[in-house]
Amino acid sequence: MQNFIIGIDTGGTYTDAVLLDTDTKEIIATAKQPTTHFQLSRGTGKALADILTNSGVKAEQVKTVAVSSTLATNSVVENKGARVAVIVIGYVKHFKLPVKAVVFVKGGHTITGDEEEPLDIDYLVRLIEGLKNEVDAYGICSAMSIKNPAHELVAEKAIAMLDPKPTFCSHRISQLAGMQERAATAGLHAKLMPVMDEFVTGVRGAMKQLDLLCPMMVIGGNGTPLDEREAVSQAGLTVASGPACSAYYGRLHATPDGRALVVDVGGTTTDIAIIENDKPLLAPEGCTVGRWKTHVEAVDMQTTGVGGDSYVHVDARGNLTLGPSRVTPVSMAGHIPRPDQWLGAGGKSKLIMLHQKSRELENNELYRLMADKTMVTPETIRQELGLGGIPLQQQLESLTRKQLIVEYGFTPTDALHVLDKLNIGDKTRAVEAAAVLGGELAMSSIEFSHMVLHRTGELIENAIIEYLMRLHFDQSAGNIIAGCRNHPVLDIDFSLKLPIIGIGAAARTLLPDVAKNLKTVITFPKHSEVGNAIGAALTAL
Repeated sequence: MQNFIIGIDTGGTYTDAVLLDTDTKEIIATAKQPTTHFQLSRGTGKALADILTNSGVKAEQVKTVAVSSTLATNSVVENKGARVAVIVIGYVKHFKLPVKAVVFVKGGHTITGDEEEPLDIDYLVRLIEGLKNEVDAYGICSAMSIKNPAHELVAEKAIAMLDPKPTFCSHRISQLAGMQERAATAGLHAKLMPVMDEFVTGVRGAMKQLDLLCPMMVIGGNGTPLDEREAVSQAGLTVASGPACSAYYGRLHATPDGRALVVDVGGTTTDIAIIENDKPLLAPEGCTVGRWKTHVEAVDMQTTGVGGDSYVHVDARGNLTLGPSRVTPVSMAGHIPRPDQWLGAGGKSKLIMLHQKSRELENNELYRLMADKTMVTPETIRQELGLGGIPLQQQLESLTRKQLIVEYGFTPTDALHVLDKLNIGDKTRAVEAAAVLGGELAMSSIEFSHMVLHRTGELIENAIIEYLMRLHFDQSAGNIIAGCRNHPVLDIDFSLKLPIIGIGAAARTLLPDVAKNLKTVITFPKHSEVGNAIGAALTAL
């Protein structure tokens, strides 16, 4: 009997699926469905059902479902995921991490594994009591736990007794020195454990509905397949899952000497990785994602918050910004009010709508406002509730995390519709939105859309250059590059000596100009739109 493997890429915007023959590696069928964040099993289930229907393959013939997910990476880039407290034991030099709280407790061990100072358990208990209503998960990092993890284990047990929530200890993943990096690694795992638990549960639920009872593997950031339990308990290992699968697919199309730059443009992020000697380059001391410098072994990559669905914002002064957060493009939004009824500069640049109701939030002012009004923008909220800036952003992130609201706005995807470079949604709505925002800058809808795409390409170019500068010169050129863009006196040009392998749904429309500006060639392999899912399947074989 012929056997098959299914590869799935659950991205921030779309879920792709591919069916491969396990013997010949031939691609039998592909499918693409919108990622349903509020219920992951729905979008995943539709993609899986399409694969089985289109191919005629029976569920029992599928021996493995291999999953690549950018959800972990996107959670970090967009600063979403669980609210985490990182407990640092026995390290007196304070530092900051992008988490809810970093707290310091006396204790820790010496380099020989002897106790440096007793763990201050009373203070730890008071901290947990104060944090338990503020956080969703905990990371624990103790001095020299690589030699003796006793204090991490005691702290973990105390948390389990007082506030049984996901907890991750640094000694379970990192045996490298570097207290801040180990603390960041523990915090990252803790931040992503609830995200991956929900994700794995959703995929497995979709599989069961289709009688797919085979093993499910989640591809780690270094290309290693993880079973369901490992993917949740060591969720940080999945943080570069998407880039790893893209890189392992892209390496099949490298130059004869085994070199290439793989650029995967998704809806939320663009992932960049390099191929050398026919292999993706691994980060020797752990990967960096966003503001997180970690000890997680993964493909050495750069993830930047720009993609087809990046949020385009025109502020009150006429400045255009793009990303890193995403919104649902107006061209893909379905039945929402016309853009000219709500869209504008500043606080009118996105529409916020209630997606599902929640009884527990009925006394929340922001929730009630959205329940009462059909059209709510940040400006509406400011006028009605006097809420704005960071406090509003935090509340919106909380509601988004609970999948209670959906945000709509103008994106590069809409710009592509306006310019007839893409035709999968409602062009009329995209043109209307571009006309409104373009009018704020005295531009036509066409001119504004060209400006958005130019800015999108510029951000991708900057990310490529910054990545290669860091890789080969051990320094960041980000500030220099940004400063020279549109400078009245200085200009700067780069020539890339590597070919670009373009992957992702938005790659064919966004990357040709990037390659042209970097004076290199670009290749789009067959099925490059679902290349990440193909990479997942091939990696698991």
